[in-house]
Amino acid sequence: MKEISLDYRYLKAFMVTSRYLNFSKAAQELNIAQSAVSRQIKLLEASVGDQLIIRSSKKVLLTEKGQALLNELGHFEARVQDIFFGHMNKTIRVGILQGVLENWFNDIMVEFTKTSKHQLTVEVNTLDQLKEKLHSGKYDLIFTTENIQSELASSLKLFEEKMVLISKNEINSKEASEYPWIVYSEQDHLFQLNKKRSSKIIVVNSITTILKLVKRGVGIAIVPEHTIDQDQHLKTYDLKGLQKGHIHLSSLNFKTMPEHIKQLVDVIKKR
Repeated sequence: MKEISLDYRYLKAFMVTSRYLNFSKAAQELNIAQSAVSRQIKLLEASVGDQLIIRSSKKVLLTEKGQALLNELGHFEARVQDIFFGHMNKTIRVGILQGVLENWFNDIMVEFTKTSKHQLTVEVNTLDQLKEKLHSGKYDLIFTTENIQSELASSLKLFEEKMVLISKNEINSKEASEYPWIVYSEQDHLFQLNKKRSSKIIVVNSITTILKLVKRGVGIAIVPEHTIDQDQHLKTYDLKGLQKGHIHLSSLNFKTMPEHIKQLVDVIKKR
């Protein structure tokens, strides 16, 4: 199959001429000489290797392929208008830490869907993946513990996140290594706060599962305080030597934030 090399620079001249079927009127709208319009269309035809317009001294006609191209360009223009100026439903792509999703963002989603026609796609991911996907444009917004300030993205502090040590029964928190550890990852706070490791470590990247395991007496864990329900009846211990963390909302540095994303951000700021 023969490949063409469409020269997009001359599509405007073709579209305007096709609309009027008149080179003179097309030249007036484009504010260029009539000869320039004719030349641009000839160059477009040369790039596709086919005639698009039939010229005569009295009339201008589109060939079959010229009409087909015009129809497709009409669809394309309508789609572009819809993307930038239309009122179609748009999807907001959100990346988030699991604990923040389950214990805070659920309420945001309920409130947002009551007032907005736009859609949400929410994905739980690790901190590194959240940052990477934001910077590569795969997320519109992310919620993390990190304050991101770069040429591409910036963060807004939302709320403080206090971390606590939890267990089913009373323990000596100073001897944490004597108990089984349930950790989220190799960067878990239990590793940071204790020089001596536990002899039994369970790694599971689910805050919900961690809480369930602690409740069943499998081991101890460090989790955000806001993830603990009162009816779980867990023992909690404050942690010394651990800096207070914060949850941040991060987005790309839009000159003007798209309206559908702004709607969600406004809901968040009101809370």
